[in-house]
Amino acid sequence: MVFAHGYGCDQAMWRYVAPHFEAEHRVVLFDHVGFGGSDLGAWSAERYQTLDAYAEDLVEIIEELDLREVIFVGHSVAAMIGVLASIKVPERFARLVLVGPSARYVDDPDAGYVGGFSSSDIQELLETLDANHLGWSAGMAPVIMGNPERPELAAELEASFCRSDPAVSLAFARATFLSDNRADLERVSTPALILQCRADAIAGEEVGWYVHEHLRDSDFVTLDASGHCPNLSAPDETAGAIRTYLDVHAARR
Repeated sequence: MVFAHGYGCDQAMWRYVAPHFEAEHRVVLFDHVGFGGSDLGAWSAERYQTLDAYAEDLVEIIEELDLREVIFVGHSVAAMIGVLASIKVPERFARLVLVGPSARYVDDPDAGYVGGFSSSDIQELLETLDANHLGWSAGMAPVIMGNPERPELAAELEASFCRSDPAVSLAFARATFLSDNRADLERVSTPALILQCRADAIAGEEVGWYVHEHLRDSDFVTLDASGHCPNLSAPDETAGAIRTYLDVHAARR
């Protein structure tokens, strides 16, 4: 099982979920280039302009470790990174678990697509991040995390954002929030599970259902958890939903 973290975070986001699977699976955790314990010197603005570069990194990890029958678990933007990687090397993947995925964050009224944000929303978000990285982190972390009754969760996310290099954070935000992977969904051959949270300000229910409806073989599960980060706010429920999905499909084989 390969676990990939979302925007502005690192592999520690999976510390409560991954151990649930260590007895039965080889578990691989990593940090996207520019985040966590990765080599910041390996990052360049030229290379990491789109999610495709992160997908290429994921493929490189899988091939370097010679991983097969991969169960990929990706949170937030990493869900689409996993989707892109599975298209590149479908023979390496067995299942995709997409936690809070979004194929496009910006609304597309002409196509009747609801992504949750207008173009001006995203432009303002990026301009604010560019102008005041720390202030943006403090303001956005509670929105992304949800669960206001548990402020320690937002505080952890804010700290993670603040540890990131501002230039790297801005570039990854652009790659994330300006991405459009709707057409890529039709190219996925790997079966998938979509995990959707309640009251998710980043990837709402319509967004999750869109991903589900445009993948040829997917299951959709709504968690009781709220917010955008159930791997931190509800790790046992998240792990349980993944295990149920894997057990059910293993029994059908």
